[in-house]
Amino acid sequence: MRDSDSKLIALLKANAREPAASLARKLGVARSTVQERIARLERERIIKGYTIRVADDADARTLRAVVMITADPKQADRVNAELKKMAEVRSLSAVSGAYDMMAMVEADTPARMDAALDRIGKAHGVARTVSSIVLSEKFSR
Repeated sequence: MRDSDSKLIALLKANAREPAASLARKLGVARSTVQERIARLERERIIKGYTIRVADDADARTLRAVVMITADPKQADRVNAELKKMAEVRSLSAVSGAYDMMAMVEADTPARMDAALDRIGKAHGVARTVSSIVLSEKFSR
């Protein structure tokens, strides 16, 4: 990936809805160049999609938890596949250290969060979990 692609991606991370003409001015290139680069980055799956971020007060009813997971190494693929099926699991990352994986979990009620955490703990191949409820987000980029 070129340095100019990295700069374009940084601008899109800040505001994915910014017009191509504005991005072009910031990068010092033609609008058509920006459009071509975005199309290429999408084709190459460097840009996988676009999303929104909502204000904290708009998202206040959503409970979030970080779940650290220890898994049987031979069952890691199965754990991954099983957790991917759970709508509450928003992301799953492999991590180094005492745990093997980290899941970000969201639910709209404490009862649904409890049920999701129970399902994660009972997933085939999961040896142990440690959960922390997110109280507030101090900043996000």
